[in-house]
Amino acid sequence: MLTLLEDKIATPLGPLWVICDEQFRLRAVEWEEYDVRMVQLLDIHYRAEGYQRIAARNPGGLSDKLNDYFAGDLAVIDSLPTATGGTPFQREVWQTLRTIPCGQVMHYGQLAERLGRAGAARAVGAANGSNPISIVVPCHRVIGRNGTMTGYAGGVQRKEWLLRHEGYLLL
Repeated sequence: MLTLLEDKIATPLGPLWVICDEQFRLRAVEWEEYDVRMVQLLDIHYRAEGYQRIAARNPGGLSDKLNDYFAGDLAVIDSLPTATGGTPFQREVWQTLRTIPCGQVMHYGQLAERLGRAGAARAVGAANGSNPISIVVPCHRVIGRNGTMTGYAGGVQRKEWLLRHEGYLLL
């Protein structure tokens, strides 16, 4: 059975769940009001092996590191370890998301091309939308082809804030 350690931190955008395994690899990062979605994703990914959630204060220093990100240390998220369930395709998309530099964006078609799957923008969008580790696996850095702020499960306002915070959008 997988043991998941969970903490909740205050951020400028609202409370954020930080969930990791006992090796301190992030398994989920999600906004408090979307905890039902988070539990659904955890069930999809880990129900077969079984898991339990245990409250923990700042497990592995991950909560502090996410607080550092919100305080302006943008590079800190690049060093945070992750481990996810999901299909091989989803994991490939999520791994590729982590290669988008802070302060930059790409659209779904570009992400599909980077994966060597030109024409699979919708499948990439679906995988992007089922990312359980928001911010750290930066799905907010993917925008619509025409530059619109589409497809962020945490809400467009949060996506815009994150992109401003990272220097892509001007204040």
